[in-house]
Amino acid sequence: MLNPQVKPRVNKAQTAVETAGVKHSMNPFDELSIEESVRIREKKSYPNGVTDIVAFTAGPPKSADILRTAMAMGADRSIHVETKDGDEIEPLGVAKLLKAIVDKEKINLVVLGKQSIDDDSGQTGQMLAGLLGWPQATQASKISFEGDGKGVVVEKEVDGGIETVKGCLPMVVTADLRLNEPRYASLPNIMKAKKKKTEKISAADLGVDVGRRLKTVKVIEPPPRQGGGKVEDIDGMISKLKELGAI
Repeated sequence: MLNPQVKPRVNKAQTAVETAGVKHSMNPFDELSIEESVRIREKKSYPNGVTDIVAFTAGPPKSADILRTAMAMGADRSIHVETKDGDEIEPLGVAKLLKAIVDKEKINLVVLGKQSIDDDSGQTGQMLAGLLGWPQATQASKISFEGDGKGVVVEKEVDGGIETVKGCLPMVVTADLRLNEPRYASLPNIMKAKKKKTEKISAADLGVDVGRRLKTVKVIEPPPRQGGGKVEDIDGMISKLKELGAI
């Protein structure tokens, strides 16, 4: 995804955000999922032990940089479904690719970000759980395991406080911002990540159709914000709101 620190620009055709020459970075919610996976192994919180942490992405060749960051954070290896520059995959397409990877790798726990922060769809985790027929827990702020390792307890922040849900492996969990504080990839770990394996495959190799089902009609930048004004009292505020058509 685009670096969240960079102000996005709409392309000349007004069909999407301009991506050429713009630095990309890992989605912050996905950073949380990588960090949590590594912490589960480091803290030995999963009784049966974590044997393999696989990072996954679907995107153009430069997406490999994101996978190297994930491996520098502690992922053991990665899988890159390569696409052409400019090709966008909808949440359903990503979910189908993930299902194919889960089936291929015999994975029993998928931890991913609750949403991307460029289109804010927030759909991939839920769609993946539906395709797999697995239980799901979204917006996790804490993940723990019950004694036998099959039970997964997930806490999530809701308007009224903390909601706790329980499920059994295999399971899909999506990460919220309170889950953890992602580590910085140190230089030694970045160097070690270069020796870790990245498997490059295509959607066709997995037998998945990632064709778009939605059409973007138009993308425009938001109008510039207007300056504020001061009023002397409540009556003045009401008059101003009526003048602006707000009431």
